[in-house]
Amino acid sequence: MSDSKQPFTDYATKAGQPFKMSTYVAPGAAVLIVIVLSLCLWDQHQQHERDMDALRAKLKAATAAQAATQQDEAAFQQQVAALQGQIADLQKDKEQAEQAVQSAKGLEDEMRNSLESKDVTIFKLQGKLTVNILDRIMFDSGEADLKPGGEAVLAKVAAFLAQHPELKIHVIGHTDNVPIRGAARSRFPTNWELSSARALAAVRFLTERAGLDPHRVGAVGYGEYRPVADNATPEGRARNRRIAITILPDELAGADTVPPSAATSTNLPSVPPAAPVPAPAAGQ
Repeated sequence: MSDSKQPFTDYATKAGQPFKMSTYVAPGAAVLIVIVLSLCLWDQHQQHERDMDALRAKLKAATAAQAATQQDEAAFQQQVAALQGQIADLQKDKEQAEQAVQSAKGLEDEMRNSLESKDVTIFKLQGKLTVNILDRIMFDSGEADLKPGGEAVLAKVAAFLAQHPELKIHVIGHTDNVPIRGAARSRFPTNWELSSARALAAVRFLTERAGLDPHRVGAVGYGEYRPVADNATPEGRARNRRIAITILPDELAGADTVPPSAATSTNLPSVPPAAPVPAPAAGQ
């Protein structure tokens, strides 16, 4: 028996071969390790995919939310612009209304100073300025031909209205309740006809002789059915026999007002221009 303390290494050295330590793994264990590693890698890959899908979903949701926000912002801006436009329109209407009020007030004051008398009264009600002219200076009894005094008053009225072309004019004939008598019945069977004829006579003077635009003017006869006083007394009947000239803004003139575009496209009879009648001096 050898005295060497390392007989195996000594033997290998002696044989001329270096000594090597090696690890031996069984084939089945190697396959198992590969499978485990593959499963780990696959699980990581799947987790990454799930994370990416979640991030993509969040990005998509965020993009959709941003688009919706932009649409809401655009709609909001449109609403703001629309409201600002409405405010501007209302402000413009307010300014125009204030100007109209000032203009109407100035017209009322001027007409009161120039026209009011025992036969001519002026009052304002619900935005309408009305000039009441008693028939004793306008017409003879039972007649519809203007007297010189009536023409003088209408000429003054027309001179004021010519300065306010935006205003409309309604001329209204009124009578008392006394029936038409004598020869006048052949021309005016009732007070309806007489009141209408008197209103038309005033309208023709205002348009044909005083030069007012006929598109601004209308006539109506109410006969005895709109009294302002008691027909049982002579004084009351005298107050009821009158011509009322109502002056009002276009928006209060009535639903049958013809728009300018319609008026120009309709075959309306032309009215030859007439030389305006100068307003008589105050006191005539």
